[in-house]
Amino acid sequence: MSTHPTRRRFLQVAASATLTLPSSSSRSEEPATRKKPSSTKASHAPAKGPLRVHPKNPRYFSDGSGKVIYLTGAHTWSNLQDIGTTDPPRVFKFDAHLDFLEKHGHNFMRLWRWELARWTDGTAKKMCYCAPHPWKRTGPEMALDGKPRFDLHQFDPGYFDRLRSRVAAAGKRGIYVSIMLFEGWGLSFATWDGHPFNVRNNVQGINGDPNKDGKGVETHTLEIPAVTRIQEAYVRKVIDTVNDLDNVLFEIANESNFAHSKAWQTHMIRFVKDYEKKKPRQHPVGMTGYTQSDNKVMMESPADWISPGGTGRTHEAGPYKSDPPGADGKKVILLDTDHIYGVGGGRQWVWKSFLRGHNPIWMDPYEMPSVWEPVPGNAEDVRRNLGATRRYAEKMDLAAMTPRSELATTKYCLANPGSEYLVYLPEGGAVTVDLSKAPGDFTVEWHHAATGKAAKADTVPGGARREIKAPFKGDAVLYLVRSPRK
Repeated sequence: MSTHPTRRRFLQVAASATLTLPSSSSRSEEPATRKKPSSTKASHAPAKGPLRVHPKNPRYFSDGSGKVIYLTGAHTWSNLQDIGTTDPPRVFKFDAHLDFLEKHGHNFMRLWRWELARWTDGTAKKMCYCAPHPWKRTGPEMALDGKPRFDLHQFDPGYFDRLRSRVAAAGKRGIYVSIMLFEGWGLSFATWDGHPFNVRNNVQGINGDPNKDGKGVETHTLEIPAVTRIQEAYVRKVIDTVNDLDNVLFEIANESNFAHSKAWQTHMIRFVKDYEKKKPRQHPVGMTGYTQSDNKVMMESPADWISPGGTGRTHEAGPYKSDPPGADGKKVILLDTDHIYGVGGGRQWVWKSFLRGHNPIWMDPYEMPSVWEPVPGNAEDVRRNLGATRRYAEKMDLAAMTPRSELATTKYCLANPGSEYLVYLPEGGAVTVDLSKAPGDFTVEWHHAATGKAAKADTVPGGARREIKAPFKGDAVLYLVRSPRK
């Protein structure tokens, strides 16, 4: 979610010779690989784990077997807690959402946590409501919304039962789930009167806004020990609830401003890791940015994975939107449009991000009407292409593939030089691929990003730079695989 309030609208064959490689309708549409695959579809087997950073290619995770796990998928705001403009809000149909993700070949979602029971965001004219929450509402005193106050020492079993059941159900579909522990956007841009840590909303009289500015950002600092103790108890409860599940990742907080939250987020990352050391499983912990975040804060953090901001004011932030820099493996990067566009980004962004070594994920309004921005017209196109990147990730030897922009004139290339090359042509047409150090022949497959159709073509000889032309108009993906030696 963008941190700018106006971004949210509530309810809305010779060296250098040109090789034109024709599609061969008489050939199988089965993609060319070194070993004949049983299916071109992405795997939907139950998720295995727990995930850990891949030892050979730290741009990605591994399930512990040595297999690379490339993560991609769409996520939406109400997939854990119900949110909407009615009280109670409409119930989110989670099983139908899993069907939707599985249909599109996705294997990842952020599971959203909202801290506020109700709010407006400064631009919306209608109140938003959210339920359930981690703590019981026991009263007897009434909160600002006219309901019983929260008892911050009593957990609501219904919240944690829902959390576990949804994560477990996703895992059976092969979907990994990042559990969002806290939410920071609301503290900066929404009204404070619905927060459990508002002094008038909880039994204990905890005051999360000691400076009385109506924001409560102090709750994402270490300034109030009583708040930190309650947060730590909640984090322990979440871990106790899901630790035995293999498909879990943790995200500390959505878009919590580093100006106040850096030390608190670092503390929480270490707290999760220290507590899980005593448990049977240890899961990856992530830190996410926002449109004006300093991405170096995340890079230098103890997090296993990060989601950089994309259009902020730092020198490195802007390219994530239009020309994502190559991932260097210092962190696994789940590149999330939520922190780059809000809702936005098309299939070109998806393929550019994938070819630069990232794991692209997409903020999807999903529901109609949406609880925030409307579903964009290119949504289905983006969803389908996310699944297409996963299919290529699973058919390639991704553990050996790294971003090699210098090997293709379009600058978008994942390669295991001499063996495999995946190249993106944002404008279509032709691309020159440097095969000068790759002797032998290469089988060729074209993927039409606009339609999702694949087409084989004649082999290409290595040993030189080869210009290869797409057999169709529009942006294209070129897949080259070393042919078996005769």
